[in-house]
Amino acid sequence: MVKRNAGARLVRSLMKAGTAQRKAAAKIVDTMFAVPKGSVRKRPAKSASTVLAAPRVRTPPAAPVAPGQWLAGHHASGAQQMPYWLYLPQGEVPPQGLPLVLMLHGCQQTATQFAQGTRMNTVAQKKGFAVLYPQQSVTVHAQRCWRWFDRATQAGGGDVQPVAAILARVLSQYPIDRRRVYVCGISAGAGMANIMALNFPDVFAAVGLHSGPVFGAGHGTVGALGVMRHGGGLRTEPAIREVLARRADFPLMPAILFQGDADTVVHAVNQQQLVRQSLLLNGVPPDAPVKVTRRGTRSGHEIRDYLVGNKVVLRVVRIDTLDHAWSGGDPKIAFHAKGPDASRMMLEFFGKHRR
Repeated sequence: MVKRNAGARLVRSLMKAGTAQRKAAAKIVDTMFAVPKGSVRKRPAKSASTVLAAPRVRTPPAAPVAPGQWLAGHHASGAQQMPYWLYLPQGEVPPQGLPLVLMLHGCQQTATQFAQGTRMNTVAQKKGFAVLYPQQSVTVHAQRCWRWFDRATQAGGGDVQPVAAILARVLSQYPIDRRRVYVCGISAGAGMANIMALNFPDVFAAVGLHSGPVFGAGHGTVGALGVMRHGGGLRTEPAIREVLARRADFPLMPAILFQGDADTVVHAVNQQQLVRQSLLLNGVPPDAPVKVTRRGTRSGHEIRDYLVGNKVVLRVVRIDTLDHAWSGGDPKIAFHAKGPDASRMMLEFFGKHRR
């Protein structure tokens, strides 16, 4: 079993979220070390990757197409329940622990649909990653959208708190390498992934955003629709300057961004503005070297790598003809389509970065 101080690093980062978030962060600390009575069942270890079994939910989750373990749990906060699923790859666990990716689904998706559609567990098995999938509750948002447009969420409250609590619990219960924790998502999940990375930069070593909205704008349902169509406008750079003003020593946050040129739900202007935000956040000058790679003539894609020295700090992937869908996913599942394998590209990018 992981020792009581195993999640101390995450705790310290959570406590930096600001005075308004300290009370909620304290609850997260309690969640890390106090599992609700009757919610955990231990079972004999089947391999070196087996530790405490996750809390169970009543409805059996769909099985992933991968040979590892597929565990289900839930986080309770008052009357609100947030289910989650955890994939652990088959095989021996490295001495330093497994790298972990926090995956955040989009609107009108469940966590298990997202896992199946992206085929992330199959890729994670090949590359030795654990994958964590929280699921937004329909009691919070009828379409299961993460509230990336909410001011409280952008500041580290709102939807951030239960997701952070779930992550803290998993870090405390499973053999995870704390230097290799990453976050990614699609659409509203991408907006939420960005918010998680900006609020807890000591926890996440890199972030992946697929078809996501620019950070720091919206502030309401109507405003969110405006951002999805037209971007953040004049809020694009000030939103990041405010983040940097709260923390002058903000660490490097490498990012990989995916966008379909045919996306009419979250328009491509958002990716262009996310590029500006990432460069500003990481202190990358506008004239930094950019390596451009073009693959395919029709229905192809372009990769732009922004380098600091020999290190790719920002990778921007623009995909021809792709609409609002996860590239390289299972086209039989909504919001997934044929194209470059975004799951593989994300894990390969993450694998080159450590916190």
